[in-house]
Amino acid sequence: MKTRKRVILLFLSLLLMLCAAACGSSPGLDDYEGKYKVAMITDAGDITDQSFNQLTYEACRDWCAEHGIPFTYKKPDGDTDYSRIAMVDVAVAEGYNIIVMPGFVFARTLVEVTYKYPEIIFVGLDLSGGDIAAAAVGDIYYADPDAYTPSDYYNTDNTYLAMYQEQIPGYLAGYAAVRLGYRNLGFLGGQAVPGVMRFGYGYLQGIDEAAKELGITDKVSVQYAYGGQFYGSTEITAAMDTWYSRGTEVVFACGGGIFTSAAEAAAKTGGKVIGVDSDQSPIINAYGENMTVTSALKSLRSTVYAVLDSIIIDNTWDQHVGKIENLGLVSGTDASLNFVGLPEDSTQWNEKFTLEEYHHLLERICNGEIAISDDLEKMPEVSVNLNVRQGTIK
Repeated sequence: MKTRKRVILLFLSLLLMLCAAACGSSPGLDDYEGKYKVAMITDAGDITDQSFNQLTYEACRDWCAEHGIPFTYKKPDGDTDYSRIAMVDVAVAEGYNIIVMPGFVFARTLVEVTYKYPEIIFVGLDLSGGDIAAAAVGDIYYADPDAYTPSDYYNTDNTYLAMYQEQIPGYLAGYAAVRLGYRNLGFLGGQAVPGVMRFGYGYLQGIDEAAKELGITDKVSVQYAYGGQFYGSTEITAAMDTWYSRGTEVVFACGGGIFTSAAEAAAKTGGKVIGVDSDQSPIINAYGENMTVTSALKSLRSTVYAVLDSIIIDNTWDQHVGKIENLGLVSGTDASLNFVGLPEDSTQWNEKFTLEEYHHLLERICNGEIAISDDLEKMPEVSVNLNVRQGTIK
């Protein structure tokens, strides 16, 4: 009988040890229930914009639903720093202690609120230290950026910033377009801000590399212009009409709603469009069947999931707080891990450029065989025919 009791006690002790180990290695809901509430602030648009607002909203919503964390979003009543700051005030007053904000327009907001609310965690997406410094000191920043230290202007003890290596998805889109068979290409940027420029310069580098590999640099041409705004207009549509009517086959429309002008013009000639930031094929293809060749992606969803995991689940926030991370490719073999890329399901792969060849391209970039410059001091030198519009369209 004593032996039996000893066995039972030993079994119970082992069971308790196993339970303790399991609980310690994988936090459960009880570890953070009631501790965190997540709010997302939109820039000025809505959560149905098929771009940064919607991507960020859906990622935050889905992550919080999966983990039982309260979530809300706040939409400013205007496109002003005052309105965005006011929405942060409202979210904090309602008890939300993780605030997620997408886009460089939140730079001034972070300057104002990160010290005001030191106990709140702030996550800025697609937002650089340069954006912060420029918001704090004004346009003089651009005359000598090295003279300013971004961390002087916001609280790094409660803030994480993520920016993206736009030159990589731009390169991938340009390379893919040429390999898929397009020879007359265009780039329509919104404004000549760093993010848009990196997309465009990467696009040129990808076009040039693919043309060199195929030995057709003399047969490839690129029209390059900035619209001067982040939305379409009759003037920009007219310029795109000219491009398409004179032989341009596909335009990389890079800058918020400016894609509408490219898509409206493409619909008249059967032309094609490359989307940006998110997989824009659902909205671009509404202008014409199969109009979207591909989209140059930034994976805000991957970023949101990684950051919220770090803060709430993994207890590794101290490894990220205060950092400005420049996100790009993580894996050459598993594209799902990357923060930039092309959408595999909607890109119009063909026998000239397959999904497998795209994966091989990612490997070449990851292992350093292909180097993509992020230099914005001057436009990349290319061997293809390049026509750059001086000034903006509007």
